[in-house]
Amino acid sequence: MATESSEGEEEGKITGGNKLLVIEDDLREMGKKAAWSVSSCKPGNGVSSLRDDNLDTYWQSDGAQPHLVNIQFQKKVKLQLVVLYVDFKLDESYTPSKISIRAGDGFHNLKEIKTMELVKPTGWVYLSLSGNDPRETFVNTFMLQIAVLSNHLNGRDTHVRQIKVYGPRLDQKYPVSYCLASIDPRQLEIGDHILDDVLNRRAGGNRARVCTKHLATKIQFIPQCW
Repeated sequence: MATESSEGEEEGKITGGNKLLVIEDDLREMGKKAAWSVSSCKPGNGVSSLRDDNLDTYWQSDGAQPHLVNIQFQKKVKLQLVVLYVDFKLDESYTPSKISIRAGDGFHNLKEIKTMELVKPTGWVYLSLSGNDPRETFVNTFMLQIAVLSNHLNGRDTHVRQIKVYGPRLDQKYPVSYCLASIDPRQLEIGDHILDDVLNRRAGGNRARVCTKHLATKIQFIPQCW
């Protein structure tokens, strides 16, 4: 993701961080649409420090672990990426070492979707919300919770300097993962498209791979799906 990076990632673990925040064009920052809260904070180091675009400020918890950041939306949103700025060089034992990300409709039904171990991170750390299934490119949720489960050097309270959350842009083209394979087009009405022409030119006479915006009587073919 970043052009200049010292971040290394393996299963469930990230080492280091990225000096620059580099985000793909098909993503947009969603945090401004949410209500943010934290489980505890030291006076002067509250939740606003997570969203002020200032890497010199930080949220500092003031209580027992886990330390929680709650991100709540008024309506369901699609979220694909969480990016944290943490700094082991400056914060040492306040730096998170294990993070859990949970999603749900509210506090009553949050489910863990990812845990990640951070190894001496300094910089932007990217946490993808994609599932193991290639079709699961985002989570569709009312609420996201970021839980700091432990800190480096057995520290009690934590420092997090920035958090950003990203989802797919509304105007982006549908990815291949949205293509519905092996659908017989004869079972669908495709409006002005000529079925024989579609089959012969785009699917080689076989069953077409149809990419739809709506599973209804109108089917829109999107070239990227072929």
